[in-house]
Amino acid sequence: MQRSTLLRVTAATGAFAIALTLTSCAGSAAEQAAPATDMPIGSVDLSADCPSTIVVQTDWNPEAEHGHLYEMIKDKYTIDANTKAVTGPLMSDGEYTGVNLEIRAGGPAIGFQTVSAQMYQDDKITLGYVSTDEAIQLSATTPTKAVFAPLDISPTMVMWDPATYPDVKTIQDVAPALEKNGGVWRYFDGSAYIEYLKSAGLANASILDGSYDGTPSNFVAAGGKDMQQGFASAEPYVYQNEVSAWGKPVDFALIHDAGWQTYQSSMSVKKDTFDELSPCLSKLVPVLQKAGVAYYKDPKAANDLILKLVDEYATGWTYTQGVADYSVKTQVDLGLVGDGPDSRSTPTWAPRRRRVRPRRTSTRTSSSTPRSRSDLRPGPLRAGRAARSAPPRWLRQAQPPCARPTHTPVASTGSATLRTTHAPEPQPRSLSPSKGPGRAHSHHPFHPEKHP
Repeated sequence: MQRSTLLRVTAATGAFAIALTLTSCAGSAAEQAAPATDMPIGSVDLSADCPSTIVVQTDWNPEAEHGHLYEMIKDKYTIDANTKAVTGPLMSDGEYTGVNLEIRAGGPAIGFQTVSAQMYQDDKITLGYVSTDEAIQLSATTPTKAVFAPLDISPTMVMWDPATYPDVKTIQDVAPALEKNGGVWRYFDGSAYIEYLKSAGLANASILDGSYDGTPSNFVAAGGKDMQQGFASAEPYVYQNEVSAWGKPVDFALIHDAGWQTYQSSMSVKKDTFDELSPCLSKLVPVLQKAGVAYYKDPKAANDLILKLVDEYATGWTYTQGVADYSVKTQVDLGLVGDGPDSRSTPTWAPRRRRVRPRRTSTRTSSSTPRSRSDLRPGPLRAGRAARSAPPRWLRQAQPPCARPTHTPVASTGSATLRTTHAPEPQPRSLSPSKGPGRAHSHHPFHPEKHP
C-alpha cells in the first residue's frame, strides 16, 4: 500500500472517542534483542536513576516528527519488525548514557488504540506520546503527566484547493466558503478540536463530515470542492508530489491559529509513576532536548533510520525521503518546533496559561519576519521552575517538587475540563511544497544552528 492510500490520522479519545480495537505486543525489542555494549559511560549517566531500557511508545509510524528519538540511537540499533520496535544504546553528544532506548511504533502497530491505554496495559513503557486533549479527556481513567514536548505547535491543519477557494486565508474563512460552494470539511471522526471549533462558531454541522479515513480518495474525488484535515508537515508535499491523481499545491491553516493550542505528542508518564521516575526525568529530559537540537541541525542519519524502519515494519505506511526532508524544513520554518520565549528551546507554561483558549494574534503574510536570537540554547532542568512558570489554572494542581522538564514542564491533567471562549482572528498558512514554506511563522522561530 502506498503512502497515498494511508495518510496519518489522529485518534480521538474521551467524550468524542470512537471504538478502537485493542492489541497486545508479543514482547519488546529490548527483551528479544537488546544491543549489548561495553562502551564507557559519558558525562551523562542515566544508569543509576533510569530503567536499564527506557521504552517510548510513539503515537504513529516512524516519521520526522519523532526525529529526536531516532537521533539518540541512529548509529547502533536492533530492529524487531514483528513488534515494530527498535532498540539501541541511548547516546547523548556522541557519548553512551548507560541505558538502552527502545522506540515503539504506534498507530497500526498498536491497533490504533490510544497511547494512554497502551501505557496502562504494559508497565514496561516508560514514556508515551500523549497530546494535551487526550490527556485531559482520559484523565479520569488513564491519567498521565507531560514531561517534554517535541513539538511547540501542533501541525494539525485544514487544507483546501487554492484554485477553488482563492479567497480563503484563515479558518474564519472556511465555513462561509464551504457553505457557499456546497463543500464539506472532512475530518477524523471524534477529533476534539472540531468540538472546539463548533463551540467557537468557526464550524457547524452543515459543513462537517467525520468520514476522513486517512486516504486522499474523497478529497481527490471532490475535485477541490471539499476541505480536509491533515498534518502541515506532510500532506501539502504528499498531495502535490506523491498523490498522482491530485498533483498540485494545497493551501492550509493550522488549527493552532484558531485558538486550539494544545501540545501534540507530548512525552508523558503515567501519573502514578511520576514520583518514582522523577530522578530519571531530571537527567533524561535535557538529553531529549539536546537530541532535538542535534536532529534539526543534521537530520540525515536519523531520517535514514526512520526510512529503514518504515520499510521493515511494513504496516502499509509509505514514507519517502522527500516527505522526510520537507517535514524537517517545514517544522522549522513554520515554528512547529521552536525556541521558547525565555531564550531556550524550552517553552514554559507562563506564556501558555490560556493554552486551549483563544488568543488574538495578527494575521501573517509572506513578508512576516521571524524574530531571532543569538544566544538560544537548551535549558537545564531547574528545581522550583513551577513557582515561576506555573501550569494554567484549568490544568493546575499540586505539583511534586521535581525539577521541571525543559520543553514542556511536568503538569498534571487532573480532572480538568476544556474551556473555550469566542475565537480570535485565525492566522493564515500558505505553502508551496516544491519551494518550501512561503510564509514565516512569527512564533519564537527555532534556530538549531545557534545551539551549541
